[in-house]
Amino acid sequence: MTPRRPLTPGRAGTASAVLALVLASAAAGSPVSAAGGEGGDVPQGTVVYRTTAQFTTAGRVRDLLLHPDSKTLYAGSDDLPETTETDESGLRVLEPADGKVRSTVSQAPGPTGALGRRAVRQLVAPLPGDGAVFVYPLRGIGTAKDGDAAAAGAWVPGGPVTDAAPGPTPSTVLVAQGSVLSEVDIATATVRRSLTLEGGERFAYDRTRGTVWFTDLGNRRLHRVDVTTFQVTSSVELPPVGDGFAGFTEVDPETGAVWVGLDTLVVVHDASGKRLGTVKGGGGADMPRAAGFDAGTHEAFVVWQDTGDTSQPGSDGDGSLTVHHTRDLTQAAEPAVLPGNHAQSGSAAVAVQPGGATVFVSDPAAGRITRLERATSPRIVRGPEDRTVTAGAEVILTAQAKGTPPPTVAWQVSTDEGRTWQAVPGATSATYTFRAAAADNGRRYRAEFGNGAGVSRTGPATLTVTAADTTTGGGGTTPTPGGTASPTRGTAGDTGGSGGSADTAGASAGGSAGGASGATVGGTGTIPTGGALASTGTAVASLAGGALVLTTAGWVLVRRGRTRRTG
Repeated sequence: MTPRRPLTPGRAGTASAVLALVLASAAAGSPVSAAGGEGGDVPQGTVVYRTTAQFTTAGRVRDLLLHPDSKTLYAGSDDLPETTETDESGLRVLEPADGKVRSTVSQAPGPTGALGRRAVRQLVAPLPGDGAVFVYPLRGIGTAKDGDAAAAGAWVPGGPVTDAAPGPTPSTVLVAQGSVLSEVDIATATVRRSLTLEGGERFAYDRTRGTVWFTDLGNRRLHRVDVTTFQVTSSVELPPVGDGFAGFTEVDPETGAVWVGLDTLVVVHDASGKRLGTVKGGGGADMPRAAGFDAGTHEAFVVWQDTGDTSQPGSDGDGSLTVHHTRDLTQAAEPAVLPGNHAQSGSAAVAVQPGGATVFVSDPAAGRITRLERATSPRIVRGPEDRTVTAGAEVILTAQAKGTPPPTVAWQVSTDEGRTWQAVPGATSATYTFRAAAADNGRRYRAEFGNGAGVSRTGPATLTVTAADTTTGGGGTTPTPGGTASPTRGTAGDTGGSGGSADTAGASAGGSAGGASGATVGGTGTIPTGGALASTGTAVASLAGGALVLTTAGWVLVRRGRTRRTG
């Protein structure tokens, strides 16, 4: 690490002159310090998803929907067998923050129109403002919103509904009844048109491009259906993976790529049907069961469930959430473990908050919803710099890091050239201020930042302490014309608050009232106190975070030494 050049001594200026120079330096964009540093347990800027809450208020959850307008979390629920005293079936409306139940719509019409308690198997689409369109056994298409006493609904003629998606118009839905694809009126369940394919029972609808991708797993094909003509326009071969278990078929609304969960991997084709590649889950034994997309981050969120059969190789009982860039399928975050999430009691579901900051994943076996939030390990944006001071001088070291959530900071010191490090008691602010002693010579200092995503450390700064100059009686040597003199050793002014989270601190935290020392303003000496400058407080200290760039010879910052008494 290159130490700062000392300030060129000269005549002392007023506090306003110092402030003007600080402002000029900041405006010029003078560099503060190199970021550098290193990640501790994970690389700097690593993205992870942490479990922040778990809800057990919605029974055995079959599907999830985060309403874009009301911001409420809808859960389509079935009854948990072990809760014999309560039937949790129905449409649950939850508070996303804590899972508190706002309301439950448990009644829906049967095939004759009579109301009865109905499970909700799939959430198809949000209704404008609030509410949802959903599928309930065996052929029911229902609608309800928060606070409704019962759902409106009708039964589709034909076989059981195996999959559904929003229709090409607001008043219709697309449904699969095995290999039959139909457009159905929501209010009456009247079939407007239908198409029978070779096989299959799952599909996804790309509204932007007017395309349905229908998965025919038995024949290892993916059929492309034009919604305008309701005809198959092309077919794509699927790889012969494992036993042919179908996890899901979903379309990325942004790119039009179709993602198909097959056994232990996800096969991805672009909007034209060209194979883009495959995605694998953690451990290689879990099965992909649900996927969601976020257009803002260009990311896909895939939920993987364990088989739940410990006799199977690789089964550990745990599932996971993986996040991938939709453009190249690479990993966008570290996999998040979902303890106990297995497929023995049904498929998991996922709902992604716009922006990808929060994700909800259901666990049907445990009867719970897990809320996960995105976190980013600290990224060092400023580290302390090497310092050379006289014994007794004030030392100010500053560091800054960014992360989500804002990281905490702890300063560390090494007395053996960086081989081992110890925490500095009480040094937990972005700026660490102390007075140098002769024994501090050669010590190294660094800041360690941490949050729930990981730990990162700045590069070390070495402190060199020279003997105090006692020849001038109180404040440095008198400069010679055109030359330089040793840095002054006068006391820095009152220390301001260290303040702020590590995410925004750095230049603004812990300034000294009389002008900061080397790591803050760019010199290896200290800038003395006195006069109006001392009253500027932390405002001056925060401005002094940038290095002063002095472009004209003779511009100097130094305290006028007190005249020694004679006689």
